[in-house]
Amino acid sequence: MKGKMKVAVMLGIGKMGFEERDIPNPKDDEVLVKLEYVGSCGSDLHYYETGAIGDYVVNPPFVLGHEPGGTVVEVGKNVKHLKVGDRVALEPGKTCGHCEFCKTGRYNLCPDVVFFATPPVDGVFQEYVAHEADLCFKLPDNVSTLEGALIEPLAVGFHAAIQGEAHLGQRAVVMGAGCIGLVSMMALKARGVSEVYVVDIMEKRLEKALELGATEVINGAKENVLERVKQLTDGAGVDLVIETAGTEITTRQAIHMAKKGSNIVLVGYSKSGEMTLPMSLALDKELTFKTVFRYRHIYPMAIDAVAAGKVNLKGIVTDIFGLDEAQKAMDYSVNNKADIVKAVIRITE
Repeated sequence: MKGKMKVAVMLGIGKMGFEERDIPNPKDDEVLVKLEYVGSCGSDLHYYETGAIGDYVVNPPFVLGHEPGGTVVEVGKNVKHLKVGDRVALEPGKTCGHCEFCKTGRYNLCPDVVFFATPPVDGVFQEYVAHEADLCFKLPDNVSTLEGALIEPLAVGFHAAIQGEAHLGQRAVVMGAGCIGLVSMMALKARGVSEVYVVDIMEKRLEKALELGATEVINGAKENVLERVKQLTDGAGVDLVIETAGTEITTRQAIHMAKKGSNIVLVGYSKSGEMTLPMSLALDKELTFKTVFRYRHIYPMAIDAVAAGKVNLKGIVTDIFGLDEAQKAMDYSVNNKADIVKAVIRITE
C-alpha cells in the first residue's frame, strides 16, 4: 500500500507533535496493520516526563506506544494464517530466535529483543504498522480491537499469575490498583484464585478494582494493611502476593503478609532500583520470589480468557483520546494519575 500516514511523535520532554511518514511496506513474513487503538502505558508516560528509563534514552523525534490492536490490510507472500480483514492484537517484541533463551522457549529474556517504543525503536502512535505475522494474533468475533490493544498489559498480568503458580483455592493480594495491578487481579481470578484482595492509596482505583471483581480492597492511606489482611485471612496470611506498586513499603508489606512457603511476584519497578527489605523474615518463611520483565506464550491464552468472558478488559479503560489529541492525552495522564486507570489512543474511528 502506497501513501502517507499520520504519526504522533515525542519532540522533547513534555512535548508532542505530528509527522507525515510513508506507510510501511510489509516484508514477506509480515502483515500491514491499520491500527485502531493503542494503549498508553506507564512507560510511555515515564519517557514523556523524563526522557529516559534507565539506559533507554529518547532521541527525539520518537514514537511512543506499544499496545496496538487493528485490522490487517495487506499480507506478505509467505503469510498463510492471516488474511486481509482479520482483526489482530500485536505482540510488540521481536526476538532474535537464536540465543539460549529463544531456543529454550524463554524468548521474553532475549537480550536482542526489538520492542515497540523502547529507544531507539519507535512505537506505534500512528495509523499503520508492518509487523511480523507470527506476532499478530487473530481476534475472535466477540473481542474488539480495543480489547486487542489491551491484550499486551493483560499478558503481563497472566505472566505474573503464572510466575506465582496461582491456582484454585488460594487467597492472594495484589499491591497496587493501576492498570497492571488490575489485570493481574483479573488474571488471578481467571486462574481460579478464590479470594483476591487489592491494596492501593487511591480511592478511585480501589472502586475500579471492586467493579472488576476484587474480593476486598484496602486503602493503605486509611487502614493498617497488615492488620486488615490478618482479619481477612483469620491470621493465616495469603498464599500469593503480586507486587505491582514498585515501592519499598508495599514490598515489605508483601513479605509480612505472605504465608510461610508462599510466593511473592515482583512486577513494579522502584524509582531508585534498590530496596531495603526484611530478608531474615523472608528466609524464616522460606518465601519464593519471582520477577516479571516481559511475558512469553501468553497472547492466545489471554485472548481466550477475554473471549470467554473471564476478563473484562474494557472495564479498565477510563479515558479514550483521538490521535489528534496525543498532547492532551499525555498531559492529562501525567497530571491526573489519581483519576486515570487506563488511557487509550483511538487511531481511527
